[in-house]
Amino acid sequence: MLYRIFPIFVGMSEYKERMSKSNITDLKTVRLSEDADSVVLLDQTQLPEKEVYLSLSNAEDIWDAIYKLKVRGAPAIGVAAAYGIYVCSKQIGAAGFDDFYQEFKRIKDYLASSRPTAVNLVAALNRMEKVVLDNRQEDIPALVRLLHDESVAIREEDAAACRRIGENCLALLKPGMGLLTHCNAGHLAVSEYGTALAPVYLGQERGYNFRVFADETRPLLQGARLTAYELQRSGVDVTLICDNMASSVMQKGWVQAVIVGCDRVAMNGDVANKIGTSGVAILARHYGIPFYVLGPTSTIDKQCPDGKSIVIEERAPEEVSEMWYAHRMAPRDVKIFNPAFDVTPHELITAIITEKGVAYPPFTDSLSD
Repeated sequence: MLYRIFPIFVGMSEYKERMSKSNITDLKTVRLSEDADSVVLLDQTQLPEKEVYLSLSNAEDIWDAIYKLKVRGAPAIGVAAAYGIYVCSKQIGAAGFDDFYQEFKRIKDYLASSRPTAVNLVAALNRMEKVVLDNRQEDIPALVRLLHDESVAIREEDAAACRRIGENCLALLKPGMGLLTHCNAGHLAVSEYGTALAPVYLGQERGYNFRVFADETRPLLQGARLTAYELQRSGVDVTLICDNMASSVMQKGWVQAVIVGCDRVAMNGDVANKIGTSGVAILARHYGIPFYVLGPTSTIDKQCPDGKSIVIEERAPEEVSEMWYAHRMAPRDVKIFNPAFDVTPHELITAIITEKGVAYPPFTDSLSD
């Protein structure tokens, strides 16, 4: 596969100066190129060492970027998919609607197969398909223009939702609090600000001076590589800890709230999020710490009654045994179980916070409103 790669290399002194002055929104996680012929995304697999942008213009490369976590985070995946299918639709050489839709549907189903657990991926692609089906009377150039407008709307709606999520959560927090988060649900995972980290950034702007503890989040280390990176880049007081240290910092009284994102929310309030989240929720319950789940309403799957109905993606064993190591760190041929997500039962969740407000138990009632 060929990518147009635009690496950014800076010296350490320049890097530190930039880190101290930059705003997190300076990073553009996913965007369209100026000519709208490609999806430009920040390759998160190369963070924190380098900021490298990829320009992708075909379905295979976009699928690969989503599957290999070059773009990740449920909302950002949705935006990338919407931009991606628009870019691909420009290349469909069809004279009539039926031929156009047949190829569009093939691309849509292909992109949807890249990450089955993140509901935003399919939701965004379904929105794009609805545009096509609702406008079958239009000629192909007009259909493509409508797809462009819808993809931009999906991105703008996500950015607005994230800010409202941050405001709704910030109302539950107090200045100076210690917060623990797992995985990465910040600016890198969405269009702007993040979901779980949105209240941190809004609090930073308003002098709340939160202290954040970031779980490293094995095996892909999104907390170490991404959350710690973006919080430090924005001047937030952040401390990186190994996943098995969460209990220790809670026991010391350093954590007053846990804030995490979500990839799918069932109608009973069960939540699928990055592997390890359910363990954090169990610890929070033991120590009497509020456990808040933050995400847009697009993450709520109204067709999913409970966590047992959520498909959990299993990934390659190499991510556990050798991906981040100079030498293999497990015996060859040992069996490895590598689920990408786990499900946190609704009874361990204090509240689910969306752009529409705060949902409290029983979630079967509050999530239906």
